[in-house]
Amino acid sequence: MEVKDTLNLLKTDFSMRAKLSQKEPAYQKKWEEDQLFEQMLEKNKDKEPFILHDGPPYANGNIHIGHALNKITKDIINRYKTMAGYYTPYVPGWDTHGLPIESALTKSGVDRKSMSVAEFRKLCEDYAWDQINQQRKDFKRLGVLGRWDDPYVTLTKDYEAAQIRVFSEMALKGYIYRGLKPVYWSPSSESALAEAEIEYKDVRGPSIYVSFDVKDGKGVLDQGDKIVIWTTTPWTLPSNLAIAVHPEGEYGVYQVEGQNYVVATKLIDEVSEKVGWEDIELVRTIKGEDLENIICLHPYLDRESLVILGDHVTFDSGTGLVHTAPGHGDDDYIVCQKYDLPVLSPIDDKGYFTDEVPEFEGLFYDDANIKSTDLLKENNALLHMEFRTHSYPHDWRTKKPVIFRATPQWFASIDKFRQAILDEVEKVDWTQDWGMKRLYNMVENRGDWVISRQRAWGVPLPIFYGEDGTAIMTEETLRHVEALIAEYGSNVWFERDAKDLLPEGFEHPSSPNGQFTKETDIMDVWFDSGSSHQAVLKGRGDLSYPADLYLEGSDQYRGWFNSSITTGVAVNGQAPYKAVLSQGFVLDGEGYKMSKSVGNVIDPNDVANDMGADIIRLWSISVDTEADVRVSHDILNQVAEVYRKIRNTVRFLIQNTEDFDPKVNEVDYQDLSGLDQYILVQTDRLVDQVLTAYDEYNYLDIYKTVNQFCTVTLSNFYMNISKDILYIDPEDAQSRRAVQTVFYKILLVLAKLLAPVIPHTAEEIWSYLSEPEDYVQLSDMPKRQNYQNALELEDKWSQFLSIRDHVLKANEVARENKLIGKDFEAKTTLYLDQAGRDLLDSLDVNVRLVLISSQLDVLDLADKPDDDRILDFDGVSVLVEKMPGEVCTRCRITTDDPYELPEDKGYLCQRCHDIVQADYPEVLEN
Repeated sequence: MEVKDTLNLLKTDFSMRAKLSQKEPAYQKKWEEDQLFEQMLEKNKDKEPFILHDGPPYANGNIHIGHALNKITKDIINRYKTMAGYYTPYVPGWDTHGLPIESALTKSGVDRKSMSVAEFRKLCEDYAWDQINQQRKDFKRLGVLGRWDDPYVTLTKDYEAAQIRVFSEMALKGYIYRGLKPVYWSPSSESALAEAEIEYKDVRGPSIYVSFDVKDGKGVLDQGDKIVIWTTTPWTLPSNLAIAVHPEGEYGVYQVEGQNYVVATKLIDEVSEKVGWEDIELVRTIKGEDLENIICLHPYLDRESLVILGDHVTFDSGTGLVHTAPGHGDDDYIVCQKYDLPVLSPIDDKGYFTDEVPEFEGLFYDDANIKSTDLLKENNALLHMEFRTHSYPHDWRTKKPVIFRATPQWFASIDKFRQAILDEVEKVDWTQDWGMKRLYNMVENRGDWVISRQRAWGVPLPIFYGEDGTAIMTEETLRHVEALIAEYGSNVWFERDAKDLLPEGFEHPSSPNGQFTKETDIMDVWFDSGSSHQAVLKGRGDLSYPADLYLEGSDQYRGWFNSSITTGVAVNGQAPYKAVLSQGFVLDGEGYKMSKSVGNVIDPNDVANDMGADIIRLWSISVDTEADVRVSHDILNQVAEVYRKIRNTVRFLIQNTEDFDPKVNEVDYQDLSGLDQYILVQTDRLVDQVLTAYDEYNYLDIYKTVNQFCTVTLSNFYMNISKDILYIDPEDAQSRRAVQTVFYKILLVLAKLLAPVIPHTAEEIWSYLSEPEDYVQLSDMPKRQNYQNALELEDKWSQFLSIRDHVLKANEVARENKLIGKDFEAKTTLYLDQAGRDLLDSLDVNVRLVLISSQLDVLDLADKPDDDRILDFDGVSVLVEKMPGEVCTRCRITTDDPYELPEDKGYLCQRCHDIVQADYPEVLEN
């Protein structure tokens, strides 16, 4: 027998190489076969529920890394809540209606004009299901658990019927009305848009100053005086009906080269500089309210323009006199209503001028900028033109500019229940404090919600019209349509005539001849997803309203968070969520938006198939999602390195507990050494920090804390020290079983704490433990032990580790001076005061072993000799010398009293000699 055969060198099948991309699909298959998710629900079926309501991703295209971050975070929350003892029925969902699917079919060659609306909608539905099936597969590959076989989908009959019910409740409460108002209109989509469908981009366009001649000055101004306005949209001048002034503003009549011009006194210097006026003379000042009802002439059309009062007028820029076109602006519309001015919007669905303004008929609105400025020049009304870059609204789907355009639309009146929404916003638990303020301001300042869309693929507005055009939304008709859609789906609306959609024998005063028509517009897709609380939370038996948590990207304050609370309060008088958590956008490694054309896209499927889903999942907690986050291959490689360190730490723990049976070999806490107890206290501290971080959704803290614990507390300290006991002491020595006890408890803790984040790896760890549950995810989160001597231990070891740091520094200096090589070559002398010596005596540990020294002498600080080799630190002095003697073949310390092994096989120290003599005497024989 060789000396090395006397060491406890164990082996394990838990490999250093994770091979996640190979192992994960097998785990996921087994989870599905064993119905793990159902088992998790069954385990907690009688416990308090925790409902995380899924915000539906859109069913079009492959998932991207932002989808991965979102779904993984939800999965982490649900897995944690399950292991924390909650009933967590997670129902994933999909948003399926709207323009992107229509556009995708058109691009694929579908000729929409060659088929009926119902036929086209069937193709849209088929396409949506194909997308859902692919995305479902992708999400499952990321290890996300949920009711994948029974998701909620906005195109299903039950969902659409629930959405009709939401509309009906709002209509019957008087919240739904039809009006001619300016709304965001996308010529590229040929449809109205909601605020949530708008994004802003910088564009370069004209900025002009224009003069309007006064026709009737009402005794305040003279005929022929000129009022000066400023605009960046010359194409809206054909729709000008008024000029707005602030009633409290001060305006001046300025004479320039014999001509009088009216400009706000606060802005005259800026205007003069732009226009190039010199030798300006102030004739008189006028209060804004005195200009009311003055009549001006349109610069190039045979039309009058009325001066009106408006509190929206500001003096930050421009002239203080605002060009007003009620068909192309919200403020314009509102202020013109007070003066009974008509709503002129001479633009068609595609953005071309109609015959309402013959001079511009057939011209695209953007091209009208040139014609408008040319006409201004011809009529000597263009005072100045320049080009500037400014932010302009765009359609978030087509990325093309949008306009404000007045069209007949259906609206939800926010004014009628705005305060109720605001009150509910204040009751919600916003995990980010700024979230409450952000949504509150949006609700407080938003106009009425335009809910109609001029598209085919969506849920119809269940509205009928009488012969005289009266809109019919009675409880009888609404409930009947809801029942039809619940039975046949929304396609029934497009397949049947109005008379076949109405209740049998239905009569209405607006149609004496019994003739009815139906609305052809569909609902805004935000109304679709915003109704999910009714279709899902109230529509499924084991869910509840309100949900405990909504979690989506930060863009959803203007989207799903907003539409959900609007419909929730309108129908139920209560927000549909108790708490809201939002995440930033995912950018590339340089902080730029990801784009296929740029080539900086990270495909989560590629990462999962190459590095493993657990790497993506670990990355998801390595970033601060309150702000925008970054990801790149380099960043993922850094995360993979952290994973490797955690895995190697776990491997060492598993390998050195291969011969440990917790039922037989576990050592009670009170019988552990001071070091072993201290490490368990640190493990308990880890449990406390990680559970708190889970509860507070602070996942970056989990990443940092676990990494620090594995790398510093375990690998660099406890595991390194424990090798001597694990390998050298007898197999059944209490010292060795004590360390194994600590190792096993740490493994239990790490497997459970990591299970929500890297479940595949956690299950692999669990397979090496002797626990009753088949899956770690069927166990409970570790409980805080709150050891009674924890504070005392932490205080002692904090002081000692400071001393140890000084010793390690002294060793480093000795190595630099070529005095020693490895730490075990050192003979260490510590000079301590009485308190320091008492501290060492109280540790209940082999201090020499912890300091990784071959010999340790502890002397009184007062007896420290005058020796240049001694290094002085705060409260401790250290002398490191080369330990004389021979290196023990078995434990590698240097001993000055060695036992020589036969046949020149080396030496043993006293400790190893005693162990070998007792258990392996043949090694000492010739």
